[in-house]
Amino acid sequence: MTGEIPKDYEEITSFLGEYGFFQVVVFVLLSVSAIPSGYNGVIVVFIADIPQHHCRQALSPPQNGSQVEELSFQEQSSRIGSDSCSRYKNSTETDWLNETEPCVDGWVFSTDIYTSTIVSEWDLVCDNAWKVPVSTSIYFVGSLVGSFITGHLSDRYGRKPVLIFTAVLQMVITLIQATSINWIMFCILNFLRGGGQMTTYITSLVLGSEILTQSARVTFNVLGITLGFGIGYALLPLFAYFIRGWRMLLVATAMPGFLVIPMWWVIPESPRWLLHQGRVDEAELVIRKAARMNKVTAPDAIFKDNKWLELMQNKSEEEEEQRIYTWMDLFRTTNMRNITFISGFLWALIGMVFFGMSLNTSNMNGDVFLNCFIAALTDIVAYVLSWLLINRSPRPTMLFSTLLFCGIMLLIIMLVPEDMHAIFQTLVFLGKLGMSGAYAFICVFTTELVPTVVRNMGLGIASTAARMGSIICPFVIYIGVYSKVIPYIVFGTISIMGAVLSLLLPDTRNSKLPDLIDQVKPIRGYCCCSPKKCLQDVSVQRQPDNTLSQTEKSH
Repeated sequence: MTGEIPKDYEEITSFLGEYGFFQVVVFVLLSVSAIPSGYNGVIVVFIADIPQHHCRQALSPPQNGSQVEELSFQEQSSRIGSDSCSRYKNSTETDWLNETEPCVDGWVFSTDIYTSTIVSEWDLVCDNAWKVPVSTSIYFVGSLVGSFITGHLSDRYGRKPVLIFTAVLQMVITLIQATSINWIMFCILNFLRGGGQMTTYITSLVLGSEILTQSARVTFNVLGITLGFGIGYALLPLFAYFIRGWRMLLVATAMPGFLVIPMWWVIPESPRWLLHQGRVDEAELVIRKAARMNKVTAPDAIFKDNKWLELMQNKSEEEEEQRIYTWMDLFRTTNMRNITFISGFLWALIGMVFFGMSLNTSNMNGDVFLNCFIAALTDIVAYVLSWLLINRSPRPTMLFSTLLFCGIMLLIIMLVPEDMHAIFQTLVFLGKLGMSGAYAFICVFTTELVPTVVRNMGLGIASTAARMGSIICPFVIYIGVYSKVIPYIVFGTISIMGAVLSLLLPDTRNSKLPDLIDQVKPIRGYCCCSPKKCLQDVSVQRQPDNTLSQTEKSH
């Protein structure tokens, strides 16, 4: 190579171009891998929906709710009891209004919409109604634990193995879950299934971000993987419409997981990660294969003759021990610590509202399948709009705008009478439009804020925070049994809080991905308020990482 020696990965690999055949293959396959993640997190809307039900009459033979000879299910319910959790002791045509008793003989569930759900199969109503939001929260607890553990594994053992393993794990667990014999078994498997879902999504996000170049990376993060997620969400109501039993619905949604397995032989490992592990020859093989796919000529020496490589490699065992990054590195310096805390809070708030609004579609007026499909289309529109707008204004401004818009739309709902269903649901879907845009923005934003050496761990922490928010959201939704407006007031208030917090983050538009911790940007106003402290932090950050400056001095 002649002239000035490149000093970063993107300059070295710039000969590949932006959108060659290699980048398109990686873009498409990783986006497709996100499709199962789109419906696995919200499939509970259908498999745990609560059908209409009433007490089973004493001494009556077993029956299902669709076998009503003359009366509708609602009319029969009113004759049996005043509510779905009690029945009249003497339910005769001449004396209905007598004393009531609990449903000691169980319940009869309507099959007008579903042939079965976990609610109808295990009588999760009345005194056992709490088990429904708990089972949903357990899924997100699994996502929390999975994202926390596998983030570290991905940074230690590679993006590709973790991606394929968790995708296959998610498929197998879903198939086993379809055979659950009781609620406890269902919840245990729900926990394990949740552990695979978010990990697959986050690892795909990281792998694509590190393989693709800057403009392709932004498109992938905002449009590609999120569009795959949105398509998966849109497929869910179609699956559920034609498959009304919860067991077969789980089986059907597990099948697309088989499509991920062949990706092992097509998707490469992240060259950035390989370089940081000192596996230079493997990284060069990946880049040379990409060059052949793009039909461009690769230099004779891609990484070996660059001084930049000395920044990535360790020259002794002592240095190698120092280069093993852990969770503590996310809090080691002030800039890294600020980014970790703020992005964590934002992911928690966004995760709570995003999944809360998706899971709440079954409680809205109208057809549950249509509501879910409209919600999915809203997400897809938000992702496309985010892609069109993301490079037109600073990242914090876009995140602030989407969160504020969502908060305002949801808070306006409390001024709308509940009987005005059209206006009510329009505001809900507009609020979801803003939150889905924020969800797309926060993914690409966090990827650009966190350096390569701890990126998967950083996104793992962020995903963990999002799971903490989503664990709470089923209980916020449960409040909607008493008032449909209260969940939206909670979600709207939280959205506005997140909007204010987002203004502290630095802008990363048109910036290269940071590789080392000393390249992390300070939050807005930090250096202005404390310039001496900021300079001290920069010097501290450069001591362990900036071996390039020492190498240059020796030359």
